[in-house]
Amino acid sequence: MYKPELLAPAGDLQRLKIAILYGADAVFIGGKIFSLRAKANNFTIEDIKEGVLFAHQHHAKVYVTVNIIPEEEDFTALNDYLLALDEIHVDAIIISSITVLLIAKNLHCHFEIHMSTQLSITNQKAIQFYKNLGADRVVLARELNINQIREMKNATHFPIEVFIHGGMCSSYSGRCNLSNFMSNRDANKGGCAHSCRWIYHLYDQHQLLDSNEFTLASYDLMAVDYITQLMDAKVDSFKIEGRMKSAYYIANVVRIYRQIIDNYSMHQSMTQKQRRHFKKEILKTENRSLSAVFLNKNLLHEGILLQNGKEQPSQSFIGFVLTDSDSKNYVLVQQRNYFEVNANIEIIGPHNFQKSGKILKIFDMDGQVISVANHATQLLKVKLPFKVVENSFIRLK
Repeated sequence: MYKPELLAPAGDLQRLKIAILYGADAVFIGGKIFSLRAKANNFTIEDIKEGVLFAHQHHAKVYVTVNIIPEEEDFTALNDYLLALDEIHVDAIIISSITVLLIAKNLHCHFEIHMSTQLSITNQKAIQFYKNLGADRVVLARELNINQIREMKNATHFPIEVFIHGGMCSSYSGRCNLSNFMSNRDANKGGCAHSCRWIYHLYDQHQLLDSNEFTLASYDLMAVDYITQLMDAKVDSFKIEGRMKSAYYIANVVRIYRQIIDNYSMHQSMTQKQRRHFKKEILKTENRSLSAVFLNKNLLHEGILLQNGKEQPSQSFIGFVLTDSDSKNYVLVQQRNYFEVNANIEIIGPHNFQKSGKILKIFDMDGQVISVANHATQLLKVKLPFKVVENSFIRLK
């Protein structure tokens, strides 16, 4: 039975494991070189090897981004890097340069080659071009609407990947030079300063024309309303953006899209009540405005969607569970935000675990009973009303 791949981001080894435990079929990661998220922790070769082993043990895949726009000096280490990735059995690389594809083919690497969204693939002829070169998949430009995606899939019958959630770029398919000009940080080498998200005012010479603040960044993408249509179109892979995002963000977003995909695969329907539930759950981790953005074929008639720059970070995530519950339902927790005894909480965990209850007791690591947890990343022993497993997340309800 057809079911699309759910592809999640991971900025480090912990987040790779969280993504897979919460339902991702594959993860995409970046190495210390050749990757477009230089500020993520990123993976050494040894980390990638461990991540691949973990993924394959859980029947998941690992894709490595090799997607910088390479300059002459970048090719010095490229061959050895590709061979090292091949030796540890990564499942695919994601690239934005035809030259990298040709080098990988000449080296007889066994991994798949996926063409990045940065190539702005927006038509059937482009898909055929990369297919003829030996690519195994294309990641479509994020500027396509649902009808265009459907038509391209029907016409080409080639594996396609579509973004369904996460940050958008104010430039076409991420090919931006704002950061280069404004902060001397090259976005196409992984150093993007997110200049589009800075706060701006409108001036004429030195005269302030409008006191309203604005940004150049769009709403973030959320495709809950389009998942069923994308599945009907037989899109091969659904991609979540966010290698810089937290483990909690990845866990929550992955588990919700996992539920949507599995539910629709089984029942071939999604009610309005279910749709509202899924959106509400996703909003528990988001601090920026969300929209279907370009998936919506009527976007141009409904107005431009720009962020106002007033992000509201959520403080509902209060603790990360480091151990399974003991016989008395105590767990070791790393505190993330302020909470108290008797706080109403909700816990999400692997395998669609979700329960509500209260914090019953809190002990510090000296064994002292405390009523308030207010030290960031403090280790605590917490009594819960039910059993939970390692790698669960506690949030205020």
